[in-house]
Amino acid sequence: MAENGSSDVTTVPDGPDKVRKSVSVDATPSVDEPETDAEPVVGDEITAEDVEDVNCLELDFNHRRLKTIKNLENLKCIERLYLRWNLLKKIENVSTLTTLRELELYDNQITVIENLDCLVNLEVLDLSFNRITHIGGLENLTNLEKLFLCDNKIQKIENINHLKKLQYLELGDNKLRTIENLEGLTNLTSLFLGKNKITKIQNLECLPQLEVFSLQSNRITKLENLEKLTKLEQLYVSENGLKEIEGLENNTELTTLDLSLNKISQIKNVDHLTKLEEFWMNDNEITDWACVEKLTANKQLVTVYLERNPLSKDGAYRRKVMLTLPWLQQLDATMCRRE
Repeated sequence: MAENGSSDVTTVPDGPDKVRKSVSVDATPSVDEPETDAEPVVGDEITAEDVEDVNCLELDFNHRRLKTIKNLENLKCIERLYLRWNLLKKIENVSTLTTLRELELYDNQITVIENLDCLVNLEVLDLSFNRITHIGGLENLTNLEKLFLCDNKIQKIENINHLKKLQYLELGDNKLRTIENLEGLTNLTSLFLGKNKITKIQNLECLPQLEVFSLQSNRITKLENLEKLTKLEQLYVSENGLKEIEGLENNTELTTLDLSLNKISQIKNVDHLTKLEEFWMNDNEITDWACVEKLTANKQLVTVYLERNPLSKDGAYRRKVMLTLPWLQQLDATMCRRE
């Protein structure tokens, strides 16, 4: 999903249902909820006692109901600061923490990205589940490798072109309508744009290193403009308006392809994907058994989801699929058992 103690996507989830819940909120592992039976520590500010060891490398102030960030000025070596699940409305009083490498402000009430200019060594920044409307304030964070902005109110991708070291970008569950302004992110390997209002796949030719791409729960009606993503390994486009499988001719490194919950009636144009291991086609409109036979070219398939397609109503559904694809290990959510 974590190097930051909570971040990094689960790149090979257990099944289509799990991915729809995590990848569009795409899979920000930093979104793990606290134990429901745990009692939060009540208090509205960080005290001197909380930072008694000025040489500590890590501080955890998660779930403290903090209203302000303060009393951190004496920290000399701090590298990881966790402030998740609080009541913070503003990023403030962190300019002295120049040694910081990870800063997590997940699930607060922050509206503006600000006062981060001095954190030039920051590598991981998590501002998911806040109230941010605009991407900005990142000008000096040129060492940033992972940026989490899931579940905010952002309407436009902007002001990140200078982040040359960025590898992981999470913008799921915002108000984006266009994929744009990604030029310069030549080291980006994971891009999550699920649960937005995007209507077209475009402007990706500047991402030659992209390996994981999620566009779940958008308004995509056509698979296109993916030809430059020759290193793509995982593509998630469930819950859109796709009617055909197309445009994947150059994506021969794909190991996971999620096309579930679309309007696709034919399985085609995947026989060249010889590395494909996970193929999710549940909740589509497949009626023809000949479509299953077309998957015989994909000898590396481990898992296939076809449930809730018309052909899955056949009483011999599982037996027919397993006879056609005898190397499968899992069909839908059930492991394949053979005598």
